[in-house]
Amino acid sequence: MGQLGGRVWVVPGGHIPLDSNGPEPEFTSFDKICVLNTSDAEARLTLTFYYEDAEPVGPYHFTVGARRVRHVRVNDLIDPEAVRLDRPYGCVVHSAVPVVVQFLRQDSRLPGTVTLTGTMAHPAG
Repeated sequence: MGQLGGRVWVVPGGHIPLDSNGPEPEFTSFDKICVLNTSDAEARLTLTFYYEDAEPVGPYHFTVGARRVRHVRVNDLIDPEAVRLDRPYGCVVHSAVPVVVQFLRQDSRLPGTVTLTGTMAHPAG
């Protein structure tokens, strides 16, 4: 299939809800970055998070194997610091090889309701 996607992706509308209802971990509110790597090389990704009232934080690192997909919960990113909950953020994803990036959010703040939404990240390069 070859390489699909781009090396730079932007998620401008991140926000991890603070509250959740229901058993953990399946009903925990989260944001998730989903990456598809169709190349024959491992993708090394770095993420930088931008906030309304603070300096950018990063880089956060993870890899996606060649011809693989990986879903990473933003809630689980803690190095260099935990991504801030209940605060709007934007995220820039850089990859060493072209990849495709999707953004997902699960919001379970309302009792008895789980909302899952997804959108493609914006390719920037």
